[in-house]
Amino acid sequence: MEALGIGGIVNSAVILGGVGLFFAALIAFTSRKFHVWEDPRIDVVAALLPGANCGACGQPGCRAFAEKAVAGSLAPAQCTVASPDARAEIAAYLGVDVGQASQRVARLLCAGGRDVAVDRADYRGLVTCKAAAAVAAGQKGCVWGCLSFGDCAVACTFDAIRMNEVGLPVVIPEKCTACGDCVRACPKDLFVVMPMEQKLLVQCKSLLEGEAAERLCRVACNGCGKCAVDARPGVIEIRNGLAVVDYAKNDLAGPEATRRCPTGAIVWVEGAQFTGGGAAPSGRRVAEEVVA
Repeated sequence: MEALGIGGIVNSAVILGGVGLFFAALIAFTSRKFHVWEDPRIDVVAALLPGANCGACGQPGCRAFAEKAVAGSLAPAQCTVASPDARAEIAAYLGVDVGQASQRVARLLCAGGRDVAVDRADYRGLVTCKAAAAVAAGQKGCVWGCLSFGDCAVACTFDAIRMNEVGLPVVIPEKCTACGDCVRACPKDLFVVMPMEQKLLVQCKSLLEGEAAERLCRVACNGCGKCAVDARPGVIEIRNGLAVVDYAKNDLAGPEATRRCPTGAIVWVEGAQFTGGGAAPSGRRVAEEVVA
């Protein structure tokens, strides 16, 4: 094969350079033609946010919140993770009011700690709720109840959950950002995120009724219906043997609905749902002991 002469080299360079210039011009034209302008304030607001990307505000992340805040769709106060100073700084930068947001908190739909609920088995596997739930729905006599291994506390990014002496997760309202990590972590779907002003709460998800429910947990809802009678009309109804609160009528709800509950399954909660609790019993009761 004959060696490529100087003319061939020049021609090749010209061709490659021309192709490169053509595509560079095409890219520049496309970029200018389809450029989407973005408000530079979004980057500033995103930098002022905590960067937790927890979703507590209802947005997929902090940048999405920044976009909504700049557009005026969300108030700075709706970032429950940001400090009051950070919210005020965002509001001052955007020239808007800080706004107000209803505080939301995670609530547990179970009060069946070790002191009141029985076990039907001695679980000795991996010490997580998820692992225990995978083995015949867990060791608890009530298959709807809290398994007490604390997956929710581990999942909480903000250290807002601690386990008390009887194996119930205590949510600290001042630390809870309503991010929903505990909701996703609980294999029994016992956590719900709800506004603090919704104070009437049924701490039970058991579908058993009467003595069958109480045999497994002393604070189970037995479906007696007294709460529905005592509450304002329509606030509570009994479905499948379980009291259900209609939060659309929350303005009508009051503590009177809890006063005749024979087990204490329905409660009026202000602040933290549970406390540290009393001393844990020396051992868990098993179902056979209660039946006996």
